[in-house]
Amino acid sequence: MKKFVFLFSVFLLCSGHDMFLKMETYFWEPNTKSTIKLFNGTFDKSDNIITRDRMIDVSLIGEGKRMTIDSSSWFDSDKTTILNITTGQTGTWVAGVSTKPRDIDLDAESFNDYLKHDGVLDILQMRKDNNILNEDAVEKYSKHVKTIFQVGEHKTNDWQQVLGYPVEFVPLTNPYHSSVGDKLKVKLLWLGKPISNQLVYAGNAATSHSHDHNDDHHHHHHHTEYRTDENGIVALNLNESGEWFLRTIIMKESTEPDLDYESNWATLTFAIPKNSMNTLSPESTGNGSMFSSGMLKLFLIAVIIILGIFIIMKTRGGK
Repeated sequence: MKKFVFLFSVFLLCSGHDMFLKMETYFWEPNTKSTIKLFNGTFDKSDNIITRDRMIDVSLIGEGKRMTIDSSSWFDSDKTTILNITTGQTGTWVAGVSTKPRDIDLDAESFNDYLKHDGVLDILQMRKDNNILNEDAVEKYSKHVKTIFQVGEHKTNDWQQVLGYPVEFVPLTNPYHSSVGDKLKVKLLWLGKPISNQLVYAGNAATSHSHDHNDDHHHHHHHTEYRTDENGIVALNLNESGEWFLRTIIMKESTEPDLDYESNWATLTFAIPKNSMNTLSPESTGNGSMFSSGMLKLFLIAVIIILGIFIIMKTRGGK
């Protein structure tokens, strides 16, 4: 019996984690060696590697094309799965990983606890409303993750590439045009179409620590909770620099035999550079009379031109 409980706990630990693609920095020079880390755990810490047989897609998008990376290109270091890459030409790049579905069989208490702590609150409420909180559950789950990073200075449109995963986040503007204080709109796609009223959680490196690092499967982060609007969009308030994440779990009741629910997990990571605070914009300061940096440059140029004309006219008038 003790052996069964131990194996069940290991199985639960391996299945109940968020997955993120992360980088040491999201700003790279062209043609530079880099690494992409696949965290299976929390935003701060990976608790398990991902075996290659689980990866059904590993893609790198840049220079206007999508490149498929062989899953054997990954290697493991401690509990983290790592991919070595060489950045290409200057531009905005995307990396994505999608995993095969797996089944998990949970008792009622464990399943309800997982729904609560991972933020799958609509399914939890449905179970309450239907008086089935005492029912065990068999769930099929798979995970689909993306990261967006910047190479060099030139911004390209590769960030808007849809990878065709069952669920994925797609920004409506390039995150690397954003500054602290801006809002970034992101669309959530489910089977290729926007999904409305879906719970989405967002956070950054400054606020992402789990509530209790000693409790491995109670790992939800300090985050901001959003719901997608009727167009499947959330407007993320970028109030900090550094790494950012979005995460969601879309869970549906299943019609498959011997299966109760099917879930698809999605995350997106990117970064806002330090010293990028948009202090001069009316939107971020609430003061419509302040100049943006572009307007200030135009104003100074105009002043110089006017002074030049004044000096020329005065000189001619004195002759």
